[in-house]
Amino acid sequence: MQLIVSVHSFFLFVSVCFHAVTALESTVPVKVGVILDMNTTVGKMGLECIKVALSDFYASHGYYKTRLILHPRDSKGNVVDAALAAQDLLNNVEVKAIIGPQQSTQANFVINLGNNSKIPIITFSATSPSLTSLRSPYFIRATLNDSAQLEAITSVIKAFGWREVVPIYVDNEFGEGIISYLTDHLQEINARIPYRSVIHPFASDEEIVAELYKLETMPTRVFIVHMQIPLGARLFKKIEEVGMMSKGYVWIMTDGMTSLLSLMDPLVIDSMQGVLGVKPHVLKRKRLEEFTDRWNSKHKHEMELNIFGLWAYDAATALARATENSDNQNFNNLSQVLSTSTSFRGLSGEFHIVNGQLQSSTFQIVNVLGEGEIAIGFWTRENGFLRRLNVKKLIWPGEITFVPKGWVIPTNGKKLRIGVPPSTFFPELVEVIRDSSKNLSMVKGYCIDVFNAVMEILPYAVPYEFIPFQNPNGELAGSYNDLIYQVYLENYDAVVGDVTILANRSSYVDFTLPYAESGVRLLVPLKEKKKNAWIFLRPLTWQLWLTSGCCFLGIGLVILILESRNTSESQQICRSFWSTFTHIVHSNKDEVVNNVTKFVVIIWCFVVLILTQSYTASLSSMLTVQQLKPSIADIQELIKSGQSVAYPGHSFALGLLEQLKVPKSQMKTFRTPTDLHAAIQNGSVAGLFDEIPYLNLFQAKSCSKYTMVEPTYKTDGFGFLSSISLNQLAFPIGSPLVSDVSRAILEVTEGGKMRQIEKKWFGEQSCVDTSSSISNYSKNLGLGSFWGLFLVVGIASMLALIVSLGLFLFEKRRPLMNYFLNRSQVVPTNDKNTKDESSNTTVVSRSGSSSLAHIRKWPSLPPDQKHLSPSEDESSRKYRKLKSF
Repeated sequence: MQLIVSVHSFFLFVSVCFHAVTALESTVPVKVGVILDMNTTVGKMGLECIKVALSDFYASHGYYKTRLILHPRDSKGNVVDAALAAQDLLNNVEVKAIIGPQQSTQANFVINLGNNSKIPIITFSATSPSLTSLRSPYFIRATLNDSAQLEAITSVIKAFGWREVVPIYVDNEFGEGIISYLTDHLQEINARIPYRSVIHPFASDEEIVAELYKLETMPTRVFIVHMQIPLGARLFKKIEEVGMMSKGYVWIMTDGMTSLLSLMDPLVIDSMQGVLGVKPHVLKRKRLEEFTDRWNSKHKHEMELNIFGLWAYDAATALARATENSDNQNFNNLSQVLSTSTSFRGLSGEFHIVNGQLQSSTFQIVNVLGEGEIAIGFWTRENGFLRRLNVKKLIWPGEITFVPKGWVIPTNGKKLRIGVPPSTFFPELVEVIRDSSKNLSMVKGYCIDVFNAVMEILPYAVPYEFIPFQNPNGELAGSYNDLIYQVYLENYDAVVGDVTILANRSSYVDFTLPYAESGVRLLVPLKEKKKNAWIFLRPLTWQLWLTSGCCFLGIGLVILILESRNTSESQQICRSFWSTFTHIVHSNKDEVVNNVTKFVVIIWCFVVLILTQSYTASLSSMLTVQQLKPSIADIQELIKSGQSVAYPGHSFALGLLEQLKVPKSQMKTFRTPTDLHAAIQNGSVAGLFDEIPYLNLFQAKSCSKYTMVEPTYKTDGFGFLSSISLNQLAFPIGSPLVSDVSRAILEVTEGGKMRQIEKKWFGEQSCVDTSSSISNYSKNLGLGSFWGLFLVVGIASMLALIVSLGLFLFEKRRPLMNYFLNRSQVVPTNDKNTKDESSNTTVVSRSGSSSLAHIRKWPSLPPDQKHLSPSEDESSRKYRKLKSF
């Protein structure tokens, strides 16, 4: 039995071998070149994965007629050998496709060779975006473009609120290809690149350290590292040695290093603790797990499988599929088939090539920790972060758990140079005091104290010094625009003082949030308003006068109707309107008979009481309080009158006056508030045109003598500013310091510190607001304050009329009943008799009242008629019954 089984197995083996040989003899061999760096881990892994991929593919697709035959070549890590290998494969071997080369720097020349020979070049590791610009239809990239990961990186930067980033990249095609794309993506999130650190591929350790020291002197602390192993490994070891892998630093790696993290030396990993990385995410599937187990069982001690090995496997599979599907024995359309018809589920996930480019998938955000990495989030182009970054697990350089600010003041001993304008028109705001004996200048004032308070709140120390912007004689060395331009020229790092935020100035500097009131107005003296002979009409608006009159007539009419049955018609009219009027000045002594009328009169008395008291109070105020008005209504009236207007020297108010077309002959400037006050009092100038903070100070010194008139010409108030230069000590536009100072300004202005500073420099504001004494019609009593009273009167009058009508109908119910019952009575008689009889009898109510005698005259019966004959009609019987009742 055992012999029979053995013989059967032998014949089965022979049969399989025969069919295999037969199939092999019937297949078409297709030569494929492979150009890789055989002395690198990625190169060795790639070649092995390609071989395994073809073995697996043809084992499951034995019926395919084509078979790929590999011809590997070693590029030895340089461009020249890669080009020579490609020429050899194309000219001597006559390959139909080339897988490789490995590096982006090698791919450029090889792609051109493939384009000339019309042979597809398939790379699974050349990721530089610059290769796309070649626009070759024969270039197939079975790996992700480096630019695909930039959206994920910038999303991380945006999530943590960093505003500046310094890229550190290798000085070759691989490194430079990403920078333009990175700049564009950072601009979309309002972040910028203040400096680019470029490191030569063969830089010495000393050159790397020198570059790191330069970075350490800069304020930015967020760095993106884009390079490959082994240069990246050398860089991070030096980063730790110079102390830049400490608290406050942020390091982000691109997938060029993150995907190969498992290949790094453990000592290098130990120097990268807290570094963030971005890499493509590969879903774990059963097929991938089986392949990984097979790989580890054979190559575990040689090399560890990574994403580039998976792409090499899928690229070989895609080429085998496309070769079989090519409808040309010369395989001239192989590149077209790869670019348009390649889509399947590979080891790396969904392997889908569009226009010669593998489409991006999900990216994984990792944090280097311990001996490896931990995932803290996932990102896709369609949905962004699939869930919020797990910052609880995140460890930053220096083993801190809170998010670094990403920006610090450099600790190189230099101080920020703060430009300060010398003493201005109002020294309370800013003043420079010169000590000639010590050759020193001291600055003080409201603006200086606010700035000092803001800098104290910042969570980090900022060394600075004040430098006056003045000539040797102590005067302002130019205009405020000149001072701002000095910041742009990097002579100052910032400016503190009474500097107004304007649109044209923001082209050169970056302002913080304002800390003082904004706007420009005209300040003019007050003059007493002349009394008017018709002032007694002004306590009430014309709408209220009209409504009161209509209400007076309406109430009189209601009283007339309610009292109409108690007096004669002439007496009714006179008494009704007299009663309505007399309640305005005194109690009415005339008696009203109807109770309903008394109810209306009570409501009217209540309304009259409120109206008269309000009128009296308002008229008394107008007659006793001093009525003031501005001497000039607005700037246009000033221009027409030909009077002069004052403005402070070196102020942008001059330009605003010119825009308003104020003649130069009407514009004057003064050095001190005392001189200006004297000029306004003697009539030399009509007012002061300046910013509201200055006007408030000037007005506070002369209580109740000046007022500001409309309109207000808008500005953004006082603010601190910084330059847009790239000087390492300056504050460029978008600098985190500007946003930090702005937040600190909010804390100061909303807290008690600002009130203390204002009290110190401006004192207690004890002046009465002069605007309260300026008379205008808006302070008259209007209908809006009394419409509720008139509504009550109207409702009460309507109710009174309804009740009175109801009582009247109740009293006259019997005569009305007789009227409606006999309206249908018709006595047949001739016209003459009817006429005679109708003149004799009237219907009278039981009470004897004749008020309804005119309504209807009824026909009377003969006096001696006691009974009617049986032939009497129905109408006669009804009348008899009613008469007897």
